[in-house]
Amino acid sequence: MMDFAPMHSAPAEVPVEHHSHGGWDPYVDNGGTSLAIAGKDFVIVASDARQSDGYSINSRYDPKAFTLSNQTVLATTGYAADAKRLVEVLEQNAQTYFHKHEKQMSAPAMAQMLSNTLYYKRFFPYYVFPILCGLDKEGKGAVFAYDPVGNMERVVYQAYGSASALVQPFLDNQVAGANQRGHEGGLLDRETARKIAIDAFTGATERDIYTGDWLDIFVIDQTGIHREKRELKHD
Repeated sequence: MMDFAPMHSAPAEVPVEHHSHGGWDPYVDNGGTSLAIAGKDFVIVASDARQSDGYSINSRYDPKAFTLSNQTVLATTGYAADAKRLVEVLEQNAQTYFHKHEKQMSAPAMAQMLSNTLYYKRFFPYYVFPILCGLDKEGKGAVFAYDPVGNMERVVYQAYGSASALVQPFLDNQVAGANQRGHEGGLLDRETARKIAIDAFTGATERDIYTGDWLDIFVIDQTGIHREKRELKHD
């Protein structure tokens, strides 16, 4: 009689439910574009007003540029909520300075304060690319460009945002005279700078779906801040 080894059935495979934990991202890029051009005694600041999330338009008029004093404007791109919070912090600090010294903070002082504010938040930074604009102590146009952690550079012109890859080369050519033969250089006059800013956004709206609807233009000079609102492409 033959002995048969007992047969052991394979353990049943129990289906395991796999849970997908999507990565949480605290930041959103709300699109849009801002630029600034400094002149001899003025600064032109321009920002579109469209706020979007992916292919959805959250608002057709949500300004990206804010007045911080009688001669200082902050233009932003990136995460709209962080930009608004950053403006609140700067306004509070500027108000404290005013009550303490009985005078408004100058544009260079505001620029340094903004750099410090961004640097203090470097471990969980504001997702904002700011351009601070105003007049320096000599009355010359001053444009300060930043990254989100506070690195600061004074420039003649700057563009940030979803259409910056289109606008910045345009400014290189029209403002700095790059690739133009016989360009003498030098700062632009006010009306030329204004027209270049408008043309930059007119072209950007043809290629960038995140830029459009309305354009806010600020002219900063010795008499204060003059604001203009223009219509852009709505589709």
